[in-house]
Amino acid sequence: MLDCAIIGGGPAGLTAGLYATRGGLENVVMFEKGLPGGQITQSSEIENYPGVVGDITGMDLMQPWPEQCMKFGLKHEMVEVKRVSKDGDTFKILRANGDIDEARSVIVCTGSVPRRAGFKGEDEFFGRGVSTCATCDGFFYKGKEVAVIGGGDTALEEALYLSKICTKVYLVHRRDKFRAAPNTVKRVENTPNIELILNSVPQEVYGDTMGVTGLKVKNRENGETTDLPVPGVFVFVGNNVNNEVLKQEDGSWLCELNDQGQVVVNLKMETSVEGLYAAGDLRIDAPKQVVCAAGDGATAAINAIGYVDEKFGN
Repeated sequence: MLDCAIIGGGPAGLTAGLYATRGGLENVVMFEKGLPGGQITQSSEIENYPGVVGDITGMDLMQPWPEQCMKFGLKHEMVEVKRVSKDGDTFKILRANGDIDEARSVIVCTGSVPRRAGFKGEDEFFGRGVSTCATCDGFFYKGKEVAVIGGGDTALEEALYLSKICTKVYLVHRRDKFRAAPNTVKRVENTPNIELILNSVPQEVYGDTMGVTGLKVKNRENGETTDLPVPGVFVFVGNNVNNEVLKQEDGSWLCELNDQGQVVVNLKMETSVEGLYAAGDLRIDAPKQVVCAAGDGATAAINAIGYVDEKFGN
């Protein structure tokens, strides 16, 4: 019987493992089907992680984390988890091969994946001018022009963020109205260096060996194509949360989710199911930053320790 099962090996999962083991839980396993580290390992440069100064990649940042976590007894099982369920006070962890592990508590840290808009060149230039995180990459375009794709709250908020760094932000949206909160829309409309390109869709991002040099957008009404000479394109068309492990055999969900499929948690990272925690990008209102995910993992682990101690007398 595991004291705690951690599903996912990104910053949230690794930090949860560190705090759970160092905090006294003796049998803690982190289930991660690939190498630990998470999405951030794909980033070519990290500038905003506290205490880290100088040029460093996401892979460099995450490289020492597993060693530190496992120093205190965390075990890593490189297997895929298909489902987490609960039977009485015990959680069942179903592996892809059909084997089942039992645990007293579970911390789910499976993250999310930014949706791609699907235009030509998007995948080719991802990480070389195409980004899904203005907070992470916006500073690289200080004093330059960029394009933002999307019409929801995140797209408009990120456009506002970029407007403070960049000389101009082209906001490209496929409709003539935004889905964002009215107050956010008003702020965008009143920001002089944000230019709205409505009823338009990205057609192609292009560039050279150094990265993106421009974006072509097509007007949906008249079919005209506009060429935007920008070195940076930010795509905000939503996220797909990796919540599949919470889906039960009968099609229901183990815990409460919101209408975007994100796990509803409180400030302790507790879900609607006792002993089940969610941390990182999977949860509601996640800032989608490494430092925040790590904080979530620590919070979840601290509260899981208290739960196991109180419930099972460890």
